[in-house]
Amino acid sequence: MDVSLIITFALALVIGVSIGLLGGGGAILAVPVLTYITGLEPVQAIPSSLLIVGVTSAVSLTLHALKKRVQWRTGIIFGFASMAGAFAGGRLGSSVPSAILMFSFAAVMIAAAVAMIRGRKGNGDEEESAKLPVVKIVITGAVVGLVSGFVGAGGGFLIVPALALLARLPMRLAVATSLMIVTMQSGAGLIGYAVSTPLDWVLALSIAAAAVIGSFLGFWLSSRVPDRGLRKGFGVFVLFIAAVVIVEETLQLIG
Repeated sequence: MDVSLIITFALALVIGVSIGLLGGGGAILAVPVLTYITGLEPVQAIPSSLLIVGVTSAVSLTLHALKKRVQWRTGIIFGFASMAGAFAGGRLGSSVPSAILMFSFAAVMIAAAVAMIRGRKGNGDEEESAKLPVVKIVITGAVVGLVSGFVGAGGGFLIVPALALLARLPMRLAVATSLMIVTMQSGAGLIGYAVSTPLDWVLALSIAAAAVIGSFLGFWLSSRVPDRGLRKGFGVFVLFIAAVVIVEETLQLIG
């Protein structure tokens, strides 16, 4: 097996752990991995990332749902709104130059990293989240979906803070509910790209299988590892990856 593929599958395990543990982060890692290690063009890496993140999130969602952590009302409304936004973002992204896609992705990575380093407050309960105005959920979901679909991010790093701050969900419930939304909008974003972009389904599904294995470990850790230090450490790591993406794209433009 090619060395780049071995590294890709190894990092797919890390992607799965991130999704199972934090409710997001898969695409933050997947797009750079697929672009710089696997060797896919960004316009192919992004829909492949959406497939990998969507499949892995669906599996993790099932595990969290068995623990009764998912806020279905908030998640379903947010999810449908984000699906519409993700489809539009996917259609827009498929016609945008690769360099713009990658710089946009780096910007989202930086914003996500800052949110993780600063931390998220979530101390509400189910009763409070049930009172959240539908209009607010729809608008927030559509905006998050648009950004996620455009840059190929499943959106967990955007959705979890939105759920924690807007719906005041405890972190563990925000993570679980995020997985449902990520699954929905990743599928919508993938369809938006698949209309006009060819995809190596065998490769993408193989990487997704490795990520699913990692998600089981992430789910196991979600009940055992304090998330504050982990979020901050991961945030610094994401900032590093964003810097690598910016440098790589800048050098390609200069060269």
